[in-house]
Amino acid sequence: MTSSEKLKAAGLRVTQQRELVLAALDAIRHGTPEEILVDVTKHSPGVNLSTIYRCLEVLEKAALITHTHLGHGAPTYHVVDGDPHIHLRCSKCERGFSLPATLASETVATIRIENGFQVDPYHITFDGQCEKCAQENK
Repeated sequence: MTSSEKLKAAGLRVTQQRELVLAALDAIRHGTPEEILVDVTKHSPGVNLSTIYRCLEVLEKAALITHTHLGHGAPTYHVVDGDPHIHLRCSKCERGFSLPATLASETVATIRIENGFQVDPYHITFDGQCEKCAQENK
């Protein structure tokens, strides 16, 4: 489905900025507003960061994208594409990784059963050390 079709299906007005933000996220998979801006300005140099933030807010309210926090900086956005995943972030090299949300399904189910809390798998981030950094610490 094209960016334009996704916007229409969500009941949103199709604008060039929204299409460019969705296309950027499709291309880079995960990105901060600043990273998205870099990609968008390749196609439309006049777009500024406040426009990116406004588009992200609209797209997230329409459930086309979501965000997670990979560290202490700006949130990282990604497309909601029917492939729920959790995030891993290496606290040493700061690289991010994605894994299928099914790996956390037991924990998510236990939380729902015992606490009535519905976890958003797209928003889960585990901090730790990647294999390479952990090996360097030995």
